[in-house]
Amino acid sequence: QVQLVESGGGLVYPGGSLRLSCAASGFPFSAYGMDWVRQAPGKGLEWVSRISNGGRTTTYADSVKGRFTVSRDNAKNMLYLQMNSLKPEDTAVYYCTRSTGGSRGQGTQVTVSS
Repeated sequence: QVQLVESGGGLVYPGGSLRLSCAASGFPFSAYGMDWVRQAPGKGLEWVSRISNGGRTTTYADSVKGRFTVSRDNAKNMLYLQMNSLKPEDTAVYYCTRSTGGSRGQGTQVTVSS
């Protein structure tokens, strides 16, 4: 079955950086585009970024463009999100998911606070 395990979250000061990872299994990872989405406290799910199956095409929400970078390693079935210049409004639980939709992992908490 599809399994997605996010990691790498934590508490960071404004302006800091974090790198999130997503370990995928149970499906042909290299055949799927992948998304990062997030959910802030008391808010709905927000799409953050997408990467094509081969990794050549990436897209970002306006709120993170220029600060976040999505990448993948198909040989390792891994998805990454490098987050720089973090802001308090980036505080959320971050999830990875297939671009076609479906299940998410348990998420990883990112808290940006001084």
